[in-house]
Amino acid sequence: MVKVEFLGPINKEPIEVDIKSLNELSTILKNDEVLSKWLENCAVAVNDTMVISKDISLEDGDRVSLLPPVCGG
Repeated sequence: MVKVEFLGPINKEPIEVDIKSLNELSTILKNDEVLSKWLENCAVAVNDTMVISKDISLEDGDRVSLLPPVCGG
């Protein structure tokens, strides 16, 4: 299982999903009305390492974090 965290203003509890890649996760999250609007703008980290490609393989125990853009001062 892969733990998925939604940081900042996304305001959603973490979930655990049985997936093998970020492409699979993207497909799942696009079906969630609340999350789909965030997907285009979020940065993604796998085990605290920023990634750009969705062609990332995931292993049992990995952690994916969705980081929305934020402003602050």
